[in-house]
Amino acid sequence: MQRFVTLFVVILVIALGAPAGMARAQQRPPNSVPLAFGMSADQASRSLGVPLNYVRGTPGNELFVALPNVRGSVLSRRSDGLYLQFGKGRLIAWKGDWGTVPQ
Repeated sequence: MQRFVTLFVVILVIALGAPAGMARAQQRPPNSVPLAFGMSADQASRSLGVPLNYVRGTPGNELFVALPNVRGSVLSRRSDGLYLQFGKGRLIAWKGDWGTVPQ
């Protein structure tokens, strides 16, 4: 019985630890261009590997949000968005950080 409980605990720890590591690995597709000022909305979307969702603004001066794609990881804490501000059709600012895990 003690072996069963120990094995169950080990499997549970591995199962709970795996999604967070996988979510960090999926945040940015390999061989992509890093996000940079002056990008168009399409370039920024390709760089992040996720579609941009319109929030507000006039054509060319929009605010978009990109939501991290954690692919069904229920235990992941990555639910915040990356807000991208465009001016004259080019990326001028962003707010949010997918590189850190909130405490």
